Amino acid sequence: MNMYTIEQVQDNQFTIYELRGQASILRVAPERGGIIIGFEVQGDEVLFLNKKTFYEEDANVRGGIPILFPIFGQLEEGKYEWEGKVYNMKNHGFARNLPWEVVETNASEDKAMITLRLQSSSETLASYPFEFEVFFTYILQDNTLTIEQEYKNKSSNEMPIYGGFHPYFSTSEKNLSYETDAEQYLDYNDMKVKSVQEDGLDLTNKVESFVLLDAKKKGISFPLPELNRKVHIKYGDEFKYVYLWTEQDQDFVCVEPAMGKTDEFNRKEELLFVEQGKSVKTMMTVTVE
Repeated sequence: MNMYTIEQVQDNQFTIYELRGQASILRVAPERGGIIIGFEVQGDEVLFLNKKTFYEEDANVRGGIPILFPIFGQLEEGKYEWEGKVYNMKNHGFARNLPWEVVETNASEDKAMITLRLQSSSETLASYPFEFEVFFTYILQDNTLTIEQEYKNKSSNEMPIYGGFHPYFSTSEKNLSYETDAEQYLDYNDMKVKSVQEDGLDLTNKVESFVLLDAKKKGISFPLPELNRKVHIKYGDEFKYVYLWTEQDQDFVCVEPAMGKTDEFNRKEELLFVEQGKSVKTMMTVTVE
């Protein structure tokens, strides 16, 4: 008998896939941008989710772990130029607003997994002139969530991306103690580069985000005080930065590995290019103690 199971449940208009182990549950909504809407460890839900935004199909979901592709953040005036043509793109790209296809599920004695796929279409080509196939595999094993990603270029030219993640962790505390080897960060509230050691990373009363600039280790840890839990995030070499952000009247803090800084499609300084006919594979793990 498998220790892990996968169930489909109906939540209003969406089908939710629940990956269940003895000590953890992962909830995924493929039709709603492939988003993870819940990660429960030993009875504690560690992710924040604004259910109202989840059910409003025209809204961007506030919560869970949305998929950000092909860009992270926003573009100046929502536009970018590529090879002489101007394109419009929403904040964080289009992947989080499109339905994803379930291509595989599997539950065994030691883990459960689900693989989702998003393919280019006439809709995506209008804002991003590249043929692609993207796979996200969510793996639940004990108290660890692994997200494996594959970005496949099916175009005739190299394909630029700078994706990322936007996990909303459940906490009302805005001044968390982060374990990171980053020494500097950019404070988007005043656009000044500051010292992690001297200035700290207190998001209290901050509207805009902080971005850790120079971490060498591909990982960051922090507590969730109300749950008496600790979160450890690890991520692939493709992720150069980690953004920290919150909304003051909401009980969450976002800790966001990113492949590039916001508006990179306009700067064109740190884009990740996927060669024609090739793939880029990377990963992120979230472990809760």
